Amino acid sequence: MKHKNVLKSKSFFFAIQIWHLYHYLVNERKEFILSKQILRSGTAVGAIIREAEHAESKLDFKHKMSIAQKEINETIYWLELLNEIDYLEEVRYVKLMSESNEILRIITKIILTVKHNLTIR
Repeated sequence: MKHKNVLKSKSFFFAIQIWHLYHYLVNERKEFILSKQILRSGTAVGAIIREAEHAESKLDFKHKMSIAQKEINETIYWLELLNEIDYLEEVRYVKLMSESNEILRIITKIILTVKHNLTIR
């Protein structure tokens, strides 16, 4: 049976949703600054997670996951800001926030587990 990496899948599909959000913001809302910020941070999460798959050590893996954690946290900030200035529909905001918070929880749990495993060695 093939093991499915939930975080890898979630972050990949999240990046696609962020890409669609970027195009909505640029084409429909004519927003060209914040849209680039959220595109960068929202798509970086999955790319960094992919990079972490081939980390050179457990410490390197933890470091890369910590960077992914910072990127998803930054994405949450941009989502909150876009929502606060009424650039997001409520339904889209709620969905993206739910998904980003779930990704954040998974990444945080992974980091805590790796930290624990590194300390018991």
